[in-house]
Amino acid sequence: MKVEALIFNIIGVFCIVAAIVYGVWSREPIGTTALALSGGLTGLIGGFFWFVSRRIDARPEDRKDAEIADGAGELGFFPPASYWPFGLALATALMGLALAFWYYWLMLIAVAAIVVTVAGLLFEYYVGQNAQQS
Repeated sequence: MKVEALIFNIIGVFCIVAAIVYGVWSREPIGTTALALSGGLTGLIGGFFWFVSRRIDARPEDRKDAEIADGAGELGFFPPASYWPFGLALATALMGLALAFWYYWLMLIAVAAIVVTVAGLLFEYYVGQNAQQS
């Protein structure tokens, strides 16, 4: 995580410096604000990665003496194919459409669709054929 923290913090410092230079040269507030907020966001992410990297053991990616075999093994749980993300994308697109045209009735339908698809995505491994057997 130290490498990721370094990358994000360098980008954050660059954005802040660019915001200062841009603000002095152009005296244009919108671009300066956008650069400053981008620097703050990347600094926030870099700070989180740095904070986490101090509390976990060094990964093979973080050690200079690591071998390729050190990274072998199980990487995590990767779910099988699921249709819930597609349904969630459709529900959020419906919400965007409802907000664009400011249709209250469509917003209510979209909120209901988002709640159902998020619940389906969250509880996918607790019911049905993919349920974890204990």
